[in-house]
Amino acid sequence: MKKLISAAIGSVLWLGLTATGVTSQENRTYFALGPARAVYATPASSARIAFLVIHRTADFTTHVACQELPKRGFAALCMSTRFTNNEFQVDWDRVALDVKAGVEFLRKQAGIEKVILFGHSGGGPTTSFFQAVAESGLAFCQDPKKILPCRDDLAGLPKADALVLADAHPGVPVILLRSLNGSVIDETPGRFDPALDPYNPANGYSPAGSSSYSENFQKRYFAAQSARMNALIESARSRLKAIREARGPYPDNDLFAIPHGGNPGAGPGGASQLHSLDTSIALRKTREPQKLLRNDGSIVREIVTSVSPPELETKDSTMRFNTGTKILSLQSFLSTQAVRSSNSLDGIDHCSSNNSTVCAVRSIRAPLLIAGMGGYLFIRDSEEEYENAASVDKDLIFIEGATHGFTPCVTCASTPNAYGNSLRNFFDYVKKWVDDRKF
Repeated sequence: MKKLISAAIGSVLWLGLTATGVTSQENRTYFALGPARAVYATPASSARIAFLVIHRTADFTTHVACQELPKRGFAALCMSTRFTNNEFQVDWDRVALDVKAGVEFLRKQAGIEKVILFGHSGGGPTTSFFQAVAESGLAFCQDPKKILPCRDDLAGLPKADALVLADAHPGVPVILLRSLNGSVIDETPGRFDPALDPYNPANGYSPAGSSSYSENFQKRYFAAQSARMNALIESARSRLKAIREARGPYPDNDLFAIPHGGNPGAGPGGASQLHSLDTSIALRKTREPQKLLRNDGSIVREIVTSVSPPELETKDSTMRFNTGTKILSLQSFLSTQAVRSSNSLDGIDHCSSNNSTVCAVRSIRAPLLIAGMGGYLFIRDSEEEYENAASVDKDLIFIEGATHGFTPCVTCASTPNAYGNSLRNFFDYVKKWVDDRKF
């Protein structure tokens, strides 16, 4: 594990909440919200500000934010969309209608004056897409560059007042792009080009620790991933065109399977992301010194590097059907999983997809907080989202040793409790950020 490069410019001790600043009880209401489901959690005392917490397919009705935010005096609406646990059926711009229902619900609640979107993980592109369309209109999501433009019924979405991106990934298509095994030949399961195989020791793979891929291999592999994704897009577009012209086997949609493409439902394994295997790859660290909230509550500014260990299980899981194959439809792939690129590292045409945090923040002016988790893999991605954000009021913070779920990464340090305050530190920072803006 790499030692963080220290470029501290003066530690600022930040103590967080006092005991009197945290409420100990909350009220919860469970209900349907159109085709979505929701839990509305409110603090013991009245709240002026409400957060909306939602993801594309994950059930966020049990999200930790519905416990932590009410403790700090906020209301929280935690939702699951109409596509919960159903990646195959996802129709991307329909998710925005579920977000709309949530925002409209919160606007009607007694005492609520401000609504803040909370985009964790895949909730990042979900909430940022909604806000970008709400602020910029249909021109944003119907741009001719889009692989699959949105429908007209997204006109007039209600704006939120602010946005928190919590370890938000850059977009589902980018995750898939970087998860594709770039050595697959002709989309044939089990058929690989040895010169591009990331699990070939001759290319730098190590089954016991961090792999070490040469710059030449990285360049060729990132380009191969893009070539594979671009070919998948053209294949899917051709098949969907045939269906719309009544030349397909079905009148509406069809199966679209991607072997050795990673299966997020199976966990981090199954994805051939080089930066999950090689801890030296640039995506694991920021390009510039950024704020890091240390476990003791102090804030330093330095080059932030992920402390997460390499994922050693991906070689086995990517070979399996259950954990290594993505089972999508043509509609779900093109609307939610596809992005054009020339290489998967920094040659991504983010705005070719509507499912893109990086593209969406370019069209958002509302106050924005971006928080990256120091014990996971979205370090450079969080920084890139910040760099692309059009908001004048924007903030970027990294939480030392936090996993993707904000909890302490116990395998990232030599002592078990080295990052024991990560969850509390993150939500305390969210409260401070909101309080400082006097919404």
